[in-house]
This record gives sequence, structure tokens and C-alpha cells, in this order.
Amino acid sequence: MTTLVTGCRGRIGSTLVSLLHRDGHAVRAASRTPERLAATADAPPAGVPVVACDLGDPATFGAALDGIDSVFLYAAPSGIDAFLATAETAGVSHIVLLSSSSVLAPDAQENPIASSHHAVERAVIASPLTTTLLRPGSFMSNAFQWAQSVRDHGSVDLPHPNSHSSPIHATDIAEAALAALAEPRLQGAAYHLTGPESLTAAEQIGLLAAASGRPITVNTVTGAAWKESVAAFMPGPVADGLLAYAATLDGVPDEVTSDVEKLTGHPARTFAAWAEENAAAFRP
Repeated sequence: MTTLVTGCRGRIGSTLVSLLHRDGHAVRAASRTPERLAATADAPPAGVPVVACDLGDPATFGAALDGIDSVFLYAAPSGIDAFLATAETAGVSHIVLLSSSSVLAPDAQENPIASSHHAVERAVIASPLTTTLLRPGSFMSNAFQWAQSVRDHGSVDLPHPNSHSSPIHATDIAEAALAALAEPRLQGAAYHLTGPESLTAAEQIGLLAAASGRPITVNTVTGAAWKESVAAFMPGPVADGLLAYAATLDGVPDEVTSDVEKLTGHPARTFAAWAEENAAAFRP
């Protein structure tokens, strides 16, 4: 049994490749730019083959999927129909899809953040392949968006500092994927993956301050001011979607599930632990 892991330049994909290799599973690492993957800190372990696979380019699918039994797949909608057709022809039997808990929202089909994941979920579920859906919520690594401001000013500007989320560690997602790929009894289901606790943005920043050993001020700003500050790297509709989502959870605890433990056998990692691991990014 050989598993193709897509998106291996990302933290989840690269971690999953290492975990599969560690446990003796045959694995093939895929990236849109495999030549760049080999030169990064997240390069696959020695002996793991690397293949080109651009999820928006069907011409790369055949070679990537040849001889593959299962796939860890990122949710890229543009080439999904061709990918599934090629996978079926190649004899793939199981797909673990990295989706998003945003698909659980009532407006998932129209929501700019959820719609692409929703479209890929529908396509994969409609295929004859066994499908396991991983639906993580907010990633702990999203906190890196505050690092530059913390280093430069010792502060963070937020439109909704009391908005909750239950952020999850990337390693927990990779370990959940490993379990779903390795254990037939876990396959064919949907899992809502969260961290172990609901935290406000201000509480997360407090934990970063404790881990980095420096005070961090939280400044409340208007939604318009925040949107302007992220305009250089975030499309307007996405920023609007994030603002609307944060507003709905302002002062409202986010859902916390036990699905990480159900899949991995251990509780989800805490944000405090993530802050300790990454404290250097928040120091001058």
C-alpha cells in the first residue's frame, strides 16, 4: 500500500510524510514544485520519492498517482474532477481530504472561505472512492500573523479581541491523517478537528506573551482599519468573511470536539505548548 501525500511544502503534508515513513508505510511526497521541496527544511526523509503534482494541472496527475492506493489530498477545486477520474483509473481506493470546519456553516456554499472546501467535499463524496473528511478549524499557526507587529511594536491590533476559536496544532492534524490512512475502522467518516480549549484572541496573545517573556498589548481597532491593514495579502471578500465570523464568536465560546483524541489516542495539544515551541518568532 502506497500513499501519495499532496502539498508537501506545507507543515501538515511534510509532517505526515515523515510520520508515514517512520511507521514503515510506503509513501510518495508530492509538490507543485518538487525541486524546491528538496531544498527546504521540510524535505522528505531520505528514501521517500518526490513527484510533481500540481492540483490545478491535470497533466501532472497520471505520473503522481501511478501505483498509489491512498491519497492525502488538499482541497483545490479547480482540477478536482480530473484528479478523481485519474485516481479511480489508477486504482486508488481511499482519499483523506483536508477540508475545513467552515463547511459546517449554514452559508458554506456562498461563504468565500468555505465554498472551495465545500465544492471539493461534494466531488469526492460523489466519487466511488472511500472518503475520510478531516475538518479542522482555526490553526494555531495563524498566530504567526501577529509576529511582525509583536516584534516591531510589542502590540497587536484586533477588531474583535474577545472573539473565540479552538485552534489546533498542525501536528495533531497530521497525526489524525496518519490514523485515518492506517486504520480501516476509522475510514469513511467525517471528523471535526479542534484544539482542546476555546480561547479568545486576547487570551492567545496572553499565552504568547508568557512564552516569549515580554508584554504584548492588544489594541482594539475597527473592522475597516483591520481590513485595510491586511489588504496587501488578503482579498477583500476573505477579509469580510473573517470579520463576520469573528463577530459571531465575539464573547461566544467556540465548539471543542474530542475527534483528535478519537483518531490519535491522545488529547489535542494546547495553544500554550505551541506558544512555547514558537516563542522565538515573537521576540525582537
